[in-house]
Order: sequence, then structure tokens, then C-alpha cells
Amino acid sequence: MAAIETEGLTKDFLVGFWRPRPYRALDALSLSVGHGEVFGFLGPNGAGKSTTLKLLMQLIYPTSGEARILGKPAGDVGVRRRIGFLAENPYYYDYLTAEEVLAYFASLYGLTGADVKTRVSAVLDEVGIGKERRMRLRQFSKGMLQRVGLAQAIMHEPDVVFLDEPMSGLDPIGRRQTRDLILRLKQRGCTVFFSSHILSDAEALCSRVAILAQGRLVATGALSDIVQLELKGWEIVAAHVPDELIARLRGRAATVTTLAEGRYMIQ
Repeated sequence: MAAIETEGLTKDFLVGFWRPRPYRALDALSLSVGHGEVFGFLGPNGAGKSTTLKLLMQLIYPTSGEARILGKPAGDVGVRRRIGFLAENPYYYDYLTAEEVLAYFASLYGLTGADVKTRVSAVLDEVGIGKERRMRLRQFSKGMLQRVGLAQAIMHEPDVVFLDEPMSGLDPIGRRQTRDLILRLKQRGCTVFFSSHILSDAEALCSRVAILAQGRLVATGALSDIVQLELKGWEIVAAHVPDELIARLRGRAATVTTLAEGRYMIQ
């Protein structure tokens, strides 16, 4: 039994005012994700990644097809207790502190008493929020709110975690901490399904990926097997290059762009 399965999952939206017509955001998606797998869901903006995650969370409902999580239909109450979800743009009551928001989520997950404080402190440490945990969320940057979202997604130690663009808004340190967090989840047997349009994130984390384009699944499998890179050229940034060499390169390179005095980008 797979951790996540979809069969022919399709979603149409009505667009237009006078004569609404269907727009197919997701077209017959069928895929399977194994237990304990870090699975990358890749594609450009507008490919249908967030639509898929919303369907899996039953924030919206499919036009046709079906989805199963842990062997049960998406939306099953018992399954909901075992999954975590980070939306692409998480939003919380901004007059609360990070500690207060996570304590609220901990209570929803059934934690009580001292267990709440202990678990909240542990997950805030895990996502890299220190003394800021007592600040109001209205004072947080987008990247800090993203960390709070990651913390609430793993608060109850779920079996399956869905992350929609988890690296969005994070600085380089935050991106590394998030990658480390995903790998720790994998080590404890958690299934992680995350969407991204950044190939390097998938290369660093995923055992398998699916690539979506214009709502359709175009490839799935190990990234090394499905991505065939055709070399188109090189891009070099160089400094302290003699003027006479730059003059020679201008006749041979596709472009030579001056970035600053004595510094060039050569394609």
C-alpha cells in the first residue's frame, strides 16, 4: 500500500464572467508515493502543483478522479490526524506570538498541560526560531512566517507531511535548515511530499520526483533518469580580466556583460 495515491485526478475551474468556461488546472494525474519517501513535485509556476495539494487536503474537490492517503480516501478523519500540511502562503492571527500560535495547534492535536510547552519549544528549536518566538507574528518577515508554518506542520509528529513551496521566502540558512528538517523526517520514517519549481531542492532531497507542466504529468521517476541536460553553453563571471582579452572575447562569446569595473559576465 502506497502512502499517497492519485488516479485520474482532475480539476476544472470556471473562468470568465458573462459566459464562464472550464479551465483545466489539473488533467488526469495518476501517481504513487511510497512510505518513508521524500517525493518532489516539480513544475513551473501555474503548472498545477498547489491545485494538487489543495485536492489532497480537500480544500477543494476534484472534477473527477480520486486520491488516497495511507490507504484511505483523502479527507478521512482518521487520516487527517496523521498528516501535516504547510500551505504556500501560510497566514495566522498576527496579534499572537509564535509560541501562542503553536500552542493553539498543539491543543488541536490533542496535547495538554506540560506536553504543549515541551513540544512547542522543541519544534521552534527545530525550525530555527529562537528569541523571536515571543514576538507578535505581525513583526515577522515572510521567511520567519514560513518557519512557523513548518513548525505547525510537524507539531504532532505526522506520518505524512505535505509542503507547498517550503523554501519560499527563506534565506540561505533557512533553506539549509529546512532541507535538514526534511531529511530528519525521512530518517524517522515520515513520508514527505513537497512541491517546488527549484530543481536544486529536489536534487538535494528527493528519491523520486514528478514533473508537472500545464496541469499534466510529463515525467516521474528518479531525477537522474528523467532529466537529460543538453549543454547549451557556459556562463562565467570573471574579474581583473585585461582589456585586450575582453576585446578578443567579445568576438567569440555570445555575450560579454560588464557587471562592475573590471568584472564581467561571459556567456
